Amino acid sequence: MINRYKDVRACALDWRTFSSEGGWMLNAPDGNVTILPEDCDPPYHDKWRQVLNPPFSKPSIAKLTDYVREKAATLLDSIATKGECEFVAEFAAKLPGIILFERIFPVPLEDLPQLFDDIDVYSFGPLEERVAAFERVQSYLEDFLRSRHASPPQGDIVDGIVAGVEKDGETCPWEDRVYAALDVVFGGLATTTHAVAASIFHLATHPDIRKDLLDNPHLVDNAVAETVRLYAPVVAPARTVTKSVEIAGVPFEPGDRIALNLAAASRDPDACTNPSKFDLRRDDVVHTAFGVGPHRCLGEHLARLEIKVTIEEFLKRIPDFSLKPGTWPGHTSEQMRSMRDLHLVWPSR
Repeated sequence: MINRYKDVRACALDWRTFSSEGGWMLNAPDGNVTILPEDCDPPYHDKWRQVLNPPFSKPSIAKLTDYVREKAATLLDSIATKGECEFVAEFAAKLPGIILFERIFPVPLEDLPQLFDDIDVYSFGPLEERVAAFERVQSYLEDFLRSRHASPPQGDIVDGIVAGVEKDGETCPWEDRVYAALDVVFGGLATTTHAVAASIFHLATHPDIRKDLLDNPHLVDNAVAETVRLYAPVVAPARTVTKSVEIAGVPFEPGDRIALNLAAASRDPDACTNPSKFDLRRDDVVHTAFGVGPHRCLGEHLARLEIKVTIEEFLKRIPDFSLKPGTWPGHTSEQMRSMRDLHLVWPSR
């Protein structure tokens, strides 16, 4: 486990020595499914990122701001008058999927509940159920891509995935296109849900910070940065060592498996002053929550926007809220983190 900021950053940038070819998951179960380009290295990785990056670029995501705000407002309007909610199920688990599947990766909305459930089981469910759940997602996306392959282009990311990229001088195999679709869907749901929920959890449990943010709404971008720094959804993706190397005085040999502890690196006191404090006025927000190097998070800008809009729209409707008495959020924490429930209460209107 590589924990310090400088070591995590150095390893993540040196993809030749610390390869992703062995997969992001440590101790993966038999039959585990590949996701691309997460589980490959340049140059193949870079070819896929050229296809996937455009709809997730900063300018492209900026164009979605009004739409994201509209969807967030609709969800929040439905709960604001109730005086309480279970925020994960009623908002945080819904918003990222709505945005992803309506505007970026358009699958039929009626199929979303089963997709959400299977991705959740794969990410955080019982170990013996995970592979089967992701295989169902894989099968669904296989059929979806085949139907799109037989249809006229629609000018979206799916067109690029269906077309594929070059691999070893030829067009990549069909299954690699499915693996790329899996990565987009997987990354677009599980991780953002946790970050969105974490932002509201922190404000619910820190009324002083909530008041400061209400009085100084221009600090919302810092609130987003501190949320992902302190509540990094992806804890520690794996890498495979390809040559003899030393990290922080510890020797490693080819074939060794390591984990880049992005969550710990974001709290490294050598990189960030008073790292356990959620500081709205921090001017040294240094973190690795979105990764470093070639595999930096594809959906970083979308995640930031969704968290920002959530904070703004929630505080606009519900400025005074707290955890429901007698409750505390349940979590699953492995290589990824998930907040399973978040019960909130506030004065009803």
